[in-house]
Parts: sequence; structure tokens; C-alpha cells
Amino acid sequence: MNLRQVFVSLLMFGVAGLLLFMYLQAWIEGQHTASEEKLQQQITNQDFTFSPPGTQRQVVQNGHVPPGLSRQEMAILGSRHWRGKADPFGAVAVSLVSRLSDQQKISEPPLSQFREVYLPPALRPLNKTLVKGDEWKDVGSTQEKRRSFLYEFCKKYNSRKKLRTHLVHMVSRIYVEDRHKVLYCEVPKAGCSNWKRVLMVLNGLATSARNISHDDVHYGKHLRKLDSYDLKGIYTRLNTYTKTIFVRDPLERLVSAFRDKFEHPNSYYHPVFGKAIIKKYRHNADEEALKTGSGVKFKEFIQYLLDSHRPVGMDIHWEQVSKLCYPCLINYDFIGKFETLEEDANYFLQLVGAPAELKFPKFKDRHSSDERTSAEVVRQYLKELSKEERQLTYDFYYLDYLMFNYTSPIV
Repeated sequence: MNLRQVFVSLLMFGVAGLLLFMYLQAWIEGQHTASEEKLQQQITNQDFTFSPPGTQRQVVQNGHVPPGLSRQEMAILGSRHWRGKADPFGAVAVSLVSRLSDQQKISEPPLSQFREVYLPPALRPLNKTLVKGDEWKDVGSTQEKRRSFLYEFCKKYNSRKKLRTHLVHMVSRIYVEDRHKVLYCEVPKAGCSNWKRVLMVLNGLATSARNISHDDVHYGKHLRKLDSYDLKGIYTRLNTYTKTIFVRDPLERLVSAFRDKFEHPNSYYHPVFGKAIIKKYRHNADEEALKTGSGVKFKEFIQYLLDSHRPVGMDIHWEQVSKLCYPCLINYDFIGKFETLEEDANYFLQLVGAPAELKFPKFKDRHSSDERTSAEVVRQYLKELSKEERQLTYDFYYLDYLMFNYTSPIV
């Protein structure tokens, strides 16, 4: 065999080896992709239903493994950490966490590969051991009625429409206070500024709520949100912390937001929302209004709100509570209302063991000289709308009215 033949043979052998390597690599990647797609599909389609207390323990003891959970995962559910808990989140968390590789847990954002989850609520009793005095008896009774009403509503609503959403988005409005194990879902225009002040005091970031400025509250980034934690941190807090939400009559909240953002100078809402609203909904708008976005009328704002092709997106200050805090997916332990804000908030602070000297602030965060947005103020604004616009606005917040048992307005 001459030198040329040896060279050709080596070349052909090398090409054949390269082709074999490429084939094997493609086959391995295909298997890995198929496995990931299968896992994601299984998680997306799985129906995560709530089991009564003790169900997980019985399942483990009987040796039966529910569909979608391996024996390893059931062993975790049967461990001392999870045992005996009425845990609508735990089974899902174990299932997801155990299937993530160590590298995925470190390198990927929480739940980046899991598109949807379904987490029905569980009504668990409030721990009232830290509440002192009989003065809170009526407040506590009202709280139990609110919790039961929402729970029953969500059972009926979920039976007709199975809600699915991305978990990280679902908890993106929830603030975390680790010292007293509190989760607070922010609903703008329902006392949220003072609630964040209280959370900062509870967390040791300030000695008094009154000394915290508006900018520190909203732009200081002193408080962590639940979506900033990893998967395990999210589920652990959802299952063990006291979760609260404070709501307000939907139309009062809407009018309050309009007055705050459009009837006072604002360097964000006027140029971003005001200009777009005036441009689309005001006929023969003058150059100054188009340039500054100032002077938006309530009727124009409502036209924007009801438009399925809005010129600019939604905003948390007038978004529905059902889409901010997902009350039918997260089992909130405490439901406060703006209409009874002070007594509800101070009762909650006792429940979580807050310092006795800490009381919920009474002061108005901004525009303190303005009249508070009341039912009478709302009626004056609604007069600017046609009967059809009033009805459509109520319909827009219909779910919020229902789930928090607010009386529907006369439209």
C-alpha cells in the first residue's frame, strides 16, 4: 500500500467517524428534547386539586402513588417537613423541584420552563393565639365571613372555569416580610402605601411608619417581592406565611386612581397615558394637550379603559384585583377592606405578632388636602358617562364585585 492509499484510507475513516459522532449527538439531543417536552406537557396538563388535611400521609402509607408523582416525591411528601399539612402547594412544589437538575435550579429563573399551574385554594383556620382582648371579636367574626364567602365563590367559579396562570406572574405583586412571616399582595389605591410602610417597620428597616417618604415606599426597593425567590422559596412562603390582601370598592378605587394620576401633575402618567388617550379619544384636541397629555377627562379615561384596542396598555392602579392577586388561586388567610382599613389592619398586626406600639398609619399618603374618594364622589364622576358606559365599567370589574361581596352600584 503506497502513501497515497494510506492517506485516502485515513481520510475516509476520519469522515466516517465524524458522521457517526454527529449522528449520535443529534440522537442524544432529540431524546433530551423529547423528554423535556413530555415533562412540560405533563405539568401543564396536570390537574392540581386540593386534598384535605392528612390525605398525603394516607396516600404514602397505603403505598399508592398518584398520577404524576413518583415514589421518591411521595416519600418527600410523607417526610416530617410536609406531614399533616393541608398543602395545596406542596405536592406541586415537590413534583416540580424533584424533576429539576441541580444545574437547572442554579442557572434557570424560577419556573422558566413551566408554563402553567393550577393551584386551588384551601381554607385554613387563622391562628388567633396572639390576639388580646375581646374588642376584636366582631372584627374576627367579619373576617371569617369574608374568608368563607371568597372560598365558596372560588369553588363555584373554578368549577365552571379552570384557572391557569404562570406562577411567577401570579406572585409578582406579593411583598414579603420574613421576620413575621407575612405575604402582602399590593392592591393600589387600597392603602398600599401605608401597608408598605408597615412592612418596612416590621422588617426593621424603619422605626416609624410616619418617617418614611412616598419615594422611599415606592421607589426605594427596600422590600422583596415573592417572585424574586427561587422555586423552593416561593412555595415554602406560600404554604407557611400569613397571606393578606386589602381590597376596595372597584369603582371607588378606579375614580381614586383617575384623580391621583390625571388631576394632579404627573411626569409619568400624563406623557405616557394622557397623550395616547387624548390623541385617540378627543376630537379636535389642541396642540398643547397633545404635547403634554395633561387634562384627560374622566369620560376619555373610561373610553380608554373599555377599548379592546387600547393605545397604551393597562396599569396596576386600575387593573382588576382578580388579575393582580389571583384570589381564587392563592389562599389568602386574611381579607381586609379599605372601608374598614384601620380596624382590619390593626387586627391583622395582632394576628402576626407585631410590636404592640405599631399601629396602622391614619395619614393620607399624597394630596392630603383633597377630599377622599367616597361613594358620593364616585356618583359625581359617573354622571359624566352615558348609561351604557356606566354599565360597561361595572361589567369590567364584575368579578371583583362578586368575589369580595361588594354591593353593585346603581348604574
